[in-house]
Amino acid sequence: MLQHLKDLYHWVDVQGHRIPAIPRNLGITALFLCAAYWASSILITHTGGENNSALVFVLAVSLISLLTSGYVYGIAASIIGALFINIYFMEPYDAFSLSRTGYPVAMLSMVAISCVICALTARVKKQATEAVRREKNARALYEQNEKLNAEKTAIQLQSDRVAIRENILRAVSHDLRTPLTSISGAVAVLLASPEVSPKNISMLNDIKQDADGLIVMVENLLSVTRVQDGTIPLKKREEMLEEVAGDALLTTRRRFPDFHVELDLSEDILYLPMDPLLIKQVIVNLLENAIRHSGDRDHITLRLYRQEDWAVVEVRDQGHGLSPEVLQAIQAGQAMPLSGDATRGMGIGLSVCQSIIQAHGGFFTAGNHPSGGAVFRFGLSAAGTA
Repeated sequence: MLQHLKDLYHWVDVQGHRIPAIPRNLGITALFLCAAYWASSILITHTGGENNSALVFVLAVSLISLLTSGYVYGIAASIIGALFINIYFMEPYDAFSLSRTGYPVAMLSMVAISCVICALTARVKKQATEAVRREKNARALYEQNEKLNAEKTAIQLQSDRVAIRENILRAVSHDLRTPLTSISGAVAVLLASPEVSPKNISMLNDIKQDADGLIVMVENLLSVTRVQDGTIPLKKREEMLEEVAGDALLTTRRRFPDFHVELDLSEDILYLPMDPLLIKQVIVNLLENAIRHSGDRDHITLRLYRQEDWAVVEVRDQGHGLSPEVLQAIQAGQAMPLSGDATRGMGIGLSVCQSIIQAHGGFFTAGNHPSGGAVFRFGLSAAGTA
């Protein structure tokens, strides 16, 4: 039963607050004054002059003060109630009179008590409203704090995962580099021996090529983890980009003597600050990707040129081009997945290139040429250089 009454009160309160404030407050005031008048009319038929109508109207004023906004309606109701008592429930009836002994004091006392009740009720309502507001603010702050703590925990967890992954990559790379170098050196010694048969020479060449490729992959793994976590600081100095590109081209030709790479130099001298070892590694990676994965042996071009305030390096081939997945990852500025590419080492090499160029404050792009093949470009800032 009590729950039904609470539900009914809640429903009435919700419906009442859909009415504008002034009509709602006037309606409440009129309703309780009429109810007090009706109750006092019933009492006077049983009690005569001692009808206690003043207490009924004080109760009505208290309820009006509780259910309306501010002081005005309660004070107005107390004054109207005092007049009703004087006219309808005090002798002489149906006439306003102050002739009865003590009535003026009683009337003023009733008005004063009603005003005090109005003030106290308004203060209690204000405190209740403030308490609700503070509770909402505290709840919002608590939820925001919980959300921030959850985000902080997620970020810390992700950071720990990245750190663990990079530490594992470094450890594995260090452990692989030494035996791979030994294999490559041993194969080189066997190739120089006159006792090796031609059939074994072919096999040894394949072993050496695979070992050298794995060594490059390991070096790329070390580079991408060190550059991304900042353990390799950039050692920038003024260098000619043409010399760095030429050195990278010689390294590539020593590894792949059967492939032809054309060098197209700019008419301008591209002299700018860079870490030459890392930039050389980027160019070598791009050339090796073109050699290993493009399917083109004779039309690979390494081009250097100036574009506004950028010194641009371009590697182009005329092979089968890049897959949509690789293009989407590069164009979105995302790092290539270390194990997500079907062609061995391509994702690692591109991740290294992106990380190094981003550390230099440059740009890195890739695309497919309209006439066929892939085009990789990266730019280094040449602002302020001649």
